[in-house]
Amino acid sequence: MPIKSSNRFGMRSATLKWIMLTGAIVIGVIITIQLYWLNHIYKLEQRQFDTNVVKSVRGLFEDIRLSDIPGSHIRQVITSRPTPNTFLVGIQHLPNPDTLTFYFAKELMDFHVLTECEIAIYDKTKDSYIFRQSIPSPASEAGTQTGGLKLYPADDNYLLLHFPDRSSYVLSQMNLWIIGSIVLALVLIGLAISLFYFYKQKFLIEIQKDFVNNFTHEFKTPLAVMKIASEVLSQPGIINQPERMEKYAGIIQHETEHLQNQVERLLKMAVSEQNVLQVQREAISVKELIDQAISKLQPLVEAEQAQIEIKPMEDDMIVTADKTHLELAIVNLVENGIKYSGRPLIVIETGKCGTDHFISVKDNGVGIDKRFFKSIFKKFYRVPTGDVHNVKGFGLGLNFVKKIVDAHNGKIVVNSVPGIGSEFKIILPG
Repeated sequence: MPIKSSNRFGMRSATLKWIMLTGAIVIGVIITIQLYWLNHIYKLEQRQFDTNVVKSVRGLFEDIRLSDIPGSHIRQVITSRPTPNTFLVGIQHLPNPDTLTFYFAKELMDFHVLTECEIAIYDKTKDSYIFRQSIPSPASEAGTQTGGLKLYPADDNYLLLHFPDRSSYVLSQMNLWIIGSIVLALVLIGLAISLFYFYKQKFLIEIQKDFVNNFTHEFKTPLAVMKIASEVLSQPGIINQPERMEKYAGIIQHETEHLQNQVERLLKMAVSEQNVLQVQREAISVKELIDQAISKLQPLVEAEQAQIEIKPMEDDMIVTADKTHLELAIVNLVENGIKYSGRPLIVIETGKCGTDHFISVKDNGVGIDKRFFKSIFKKFYRVPTGDVHNVKGFGLGLNFVKKIVDAHNGKIVVNSVPGIGSEFKIILPG
């Protein structure tokens, strides 16, 4: 059975992002639908208002003699609507003003048109209004003479009905809908804020986990090397091999100093609350960097009987980078090559790609299928390894290497053939 991918933690973060995005889309859709229905209801209320005005006019035609046209055809009498708030009602007989206002006010009340109406009588022979009056809403004071009504010249007599507060009156009829929509919008906005706050907290937790995982992985390799070195020093015959004893004691001392430096960096980052990988660039010798990386892995190299070939350039290559982090990236790649190989053969090569520099680490391990290339740098991801069952890890090594390379504005290229081996090439800008 192959080792299955253990990237469920990374998937949780991606799933959470999709949940947040879906929730935001749903909230947006609900608010959009609510606004659509409010607009639809507003138009329906306007139509209802117009219908009630028409019914009031029909009732007026039945109350007083204004035309010889039957009341059932009253829609034909409303000759035009110059504005949404204005109705022109064609008449043949000029009515008595007091009778007109009395009966029309009664009809408006009967059909629940409870807003101010400005009414005027147009006399075609005089081409002017011979009467203008404001019929107030039930809550207003008594009607008064009104002015400022626009004149619409016509060939026939007509009544002008103008409702100045038509829009606000229609909106007042929608109070319950508007209040309900506002409450719903506030609830949805509150929910959106809560989701964002929850996601932010989750994101901070993920950063903290990532922070701990990065440094945990930095500590893992030095501790493993120190463990192997201590096992060598605990062998009975080591006292008779002073050179070897001094070598492994030096390795333990070097790794101890390295861990102390890492702890200090950890504390500084914790105090400053920095979430990104910080690099301190300096001019470093790539040959020296590789030698130090191999030196750290010497106990593991001897334990696994690995062969390491270094093919540096003729001229020592100098790069501007963070020495500690770049060395750790090389250590991770070499360590992976040793772990996933039966008889490890690691080839390290350096060179230039145009103006850029590269460091290549090749191995003769199990290899990686091309379909896994996009996933191998994800946190907690481990490639299925066929018959290899004894390789332990958390799927953090390549993820951390990628972060180191990204922090240097570089890139890492993978070439691999299953059963033959893999090549990881770190490319750094010149």
